[in-house]
Amino acid sequence: MSTPGPILASPLFRELHGHLLDLLRTLTPEDWHRPTVCSAWCVKDIASHLLDGDLRRLSAQRDGYTPPGAPAGFESHEALAAYLHRLNADWTAATRRLSPRTLIRLLEVSGEEVAEVFESADPFAPATFPVGWAGESESLMWFDIAREYTERWHHQRQIALAVGRPTPIDGRRLYHPVLDTFLRALPFTYRGVAAPAGTTVLVTIIGEAGGDWFVRRTAEGWELLYETEGRPDSTVAIDQSDAWLLFTKRTARSTARARFPSIRVEGDTDLGESVLEMISIMS
Repeated sequence: MSTPGPILASPLFRELHGHLLDLLRTLTPEDWHRPTVCSAWCVKDIASHLLDGDLRRLSAQRDGYTPPGAPAGFESHEALAAYLHRLNADWTAATRRLSPRTLIRLLEVSGEEVAEVFESADPFAPATFPVGWAGESESLMWFDIAREYTERWHHQRQIALAVGRPTPIDGRRLYHPVLDTFLRALPFTYRGVAAPAGTTVLVTIIGEAGGDWFVRRTAEGWELLYETEGRPDSTVAIDQSDAWLLFTKRTARSTARARFPSIRVEGDTDLGESVLEMISIMS
């Protein structure tokens, strides 16, 4: 059996951010206001949100700054998500007065500084923020950084989709770490699924950036594996073009297979379809 190790995404931030700036510089005035799959936000709002993520990260991790009135903790995952949604809404509303040119210039600076922070961080130190969607109340820095990488990747992908531009970030080098990070949520997703020890579900992402991930029931709970022995009890196959959309927008299993026709479930259908409820962002 093969247990997944750390995802070291720090070296990828500069490359990913360079593609974002290249994309934003090609946008027309109309493009900036096109709707996106992130239904409340247009393209410009997502660009503003990416800037907010950079500035918040620099303030918290590099500068050790805690804003006045910031909560010391949250009673639940839902309370944390609600707080973040309020912060996001406040920021995007305020920055709608900024021009696209100003946003690009600010992102040029913030992206460079965030890359420096992540590259200099100890990946095995305690994380600045735990990865709540994986069920963790404490995380290591590598997981926090990988989560931040997925945040920047999927929002950049939303922009490219909205404006109908091809994007180089779909290749294995930049996309596979996103999928590998997203799928760290599988054990947390299955935490309430009752099954005998040894029960295994295989998730296959089809495409250049894809691969195989197994979630297996043990006496203590569910664990994530890259390899396992024996035939899985259920196999779920998803095309890589659908995977990022599925894992970043909460979807009921009753509608997921209609919305994403590439999904195939073989074996124990009820067991496998729990994968379709996985959400790898704060939602």
